[in-house]
Amino acid sequence: MKWKHIIGEIDLNRDLLLLLSIGTLYSLATALANTFVNVYLWKQSHDYFPIALYQISISILQAITFIFVGKLAKRIDRVIILRAGVTLLALFYISVLVFKSETLLLTILIGMILGMGNGCYWLSFNLLNFEVTEPETRQFFNGFMGLLNSFSGMVGPIIAGYIISKMIDNKGYHVIFFVAMVLFICSVVLSFFLSKRELDSKYNLIRIFKERQNNSNWKRITYANFFQGTRDGIFLFVISIYIYLSTGSELALGKYGLITSLISFVTYYIVTRLIKPSFRKHAIFLGGLLLYLAVFFIVFKVNFYLLVLYGITISIAYPIILVPYLSLTFDIIGKSYKAREYRVEYIVVREVFLNSGRIFSVLTFLICIQFIPPKILIPILMSIFGAGHFLVFFMLKNMKIE
Repeated sequence: MKWKHIIGEIDLNRDLLLLLSIGTLYSLATALANTFVNVYLWKQSHDYFPIALYQISISILQAITFIFVGKLAKRIDRVIILRAGVTLLALFYISVLVFKSETLLLTILIGMILGMGNGCYWLSFNLLNFEVTEPETRQFFNGFMGLLNSFSGMVGPIIAGYIISKMIDNKGYHVIFFVAMVLFICSVVLSFFLSKRELDSKYNLIRIFKERQNNSNWKRITYANFFQGTRDGIFLFVISIYIYLSTGSELALGKYGLITSLISFVTYYIVTRLIKPSFRKHAIFLGGLLLYLAVFFIVFKVNFYLLVLYGITISIAYPIILVPYLSLTFDIIGKSYKAREYRVEYIVVREVFLNSGRIFSVLTFLICIQFIPPKILIPILMSIFGAGHFLVFFMLKNMKIE
């Protein structure tokens, strides 16, 4: 009964709790290590170009992996794919330390490994999300997963930042990358307790892509994911580098993560309990607007205090938009043409559009930086692509939901 007061009237099953636990270990590992990968690469090159190449290689391989592994998911248990993804993610951290990304080719190869790992992990995780949750538990799962991610974001970066700042050379990076690998191993162990999922029919990706012509709701969801990806693209690496350049300290990046994730932790809990299905579109509008307005804190001038103000704003905004947006996305998929038979294909198409948005924004950056200095280019692109989540609302506002 005590849990009912915290989570509400939700019936929790074993697979749902296991998936939450696996997701938490993943987010803790990435919070510890991924937060600092861009800074680690920056310290070796002092140039945005190789970091942008690293980011675009992640998105390209992630999209390709979704397409090919989606076919595999129709033949084998998706939990096996989850384990493969986690193994690749562990291999990624080994590669970063061994190769030290001294050339552009090595930087791209390292990004490709991460892209493949993310593709395997997120295909299986999103598919399991769709399979172990129902419409009445979906918003709880997405909200509570966000809450756990925020908790990981609080403890991970501050611990990692402290370790890196206290150890000479790059020894601190070695320690946190090793811990991340251990956490990934733990998530693999937990995956053995998930129930096996029945195999599906023939892989028919083209049919579900063409379904956008018949299902306007599905078409709007894919466009919304593309615009979401355009913001993700450059913001994924620019903000962490901004913080490091403003302070010269990895510990400051950890403090930033602690502050923003604490706020996000509280907001996710409130949003999960308060936002009802009837208020989803209003929440998506509010969250998207706040995310766009936050950009203008750092467009004209950048310092650590403005970055913290930016971080506080997006920490409030992301839960407001993502909890209803993700729940709405899976609800639309669940009501679409042969959703049970083609659930793998729906997840793959969605992710291809999301990563296409990321590729578009980073590719724009890579082209423009050849002609425009970073100090001028980055604020311009942030002002444009920062509207990505705000545009999500306009893709979904006329959606008819039964």
